Amino acid sequence: MQKIFRVVKCGDAFTVKSEKAEAGYIHKRHIVLQEVGGRFADQYAAALLGKDALCQFYEGDVVYAALRFQTREYNGQDYQDITVTDIIKF
Repeated sequence: MQKIFRVVKCGDAFTVKSEKAEAGYIHKRHIVLQEVGGRFADQYAAALLGKDALCQFYEGDVVYAALRFQTREYNGQDYQDITVTDIIKF
């Protein structure tokens, strides 16, 4: 999904181990984005990874973002991950 969003919350960047990364770790940051369209528009809690996680975003920033949705099953429970694959601040 690609849309224009407003930043609701942006956490601090941190480092996690990653088997997919060359260095063995990757930067990560949690962000909450809200669709443009009013106070009750849909919100998404997503993860920023890599170089995007090193960029600082502030509450109220307007961004264009592409989100990737994935589901997985673990111990009989289904989980959904939302990852920001591209983000541009206006």
